[in-house]
Amino acid sequence: MIERYHFGAVVIDGVEYRDDVLLLPDESLPSGTRVLAWWREEGHLLQLGDLGGVLGHEPQVLLVGCGSRECLQIAGEVSSHAQRQGIELLAFDTRTACGLFNDLTSRRRVIAALHLTC
Repeated sequence: MIERYHFGAVVIDGVEYRDDVLLLPDESLPSGTRVLAWWREEGHLLQLGDLGGVLGHEPQVLLVGCGSRECLQIAGEVSSHAQRQGIELLAFDTRTACGLFNDLTSRRRVIAALHLTC
């Protein structure tokens, strides 16, 4: 569960993260999510390679937090891949994405990619 977000930091299951993160569904963990530090080849462009193999976790939703001012752009290859795989791609400012994550995870398999700054 995402407890709190503010510019540059997010608190997930009681732990504060100051780097961009990927949240993966993983029912074997008590918290219900796995948190990974996340870097991109180009800081404000999300490309398919930046997601590594996380889409192999078969999410129903890829939720992207594009930053507080939505500076993170999503490359067309990400949208195309998601569409081919039947993954719903949702992109919002990070505050909105954090709130939506908590709501969606009770009903669907969600991977969240959260850019914590701009």
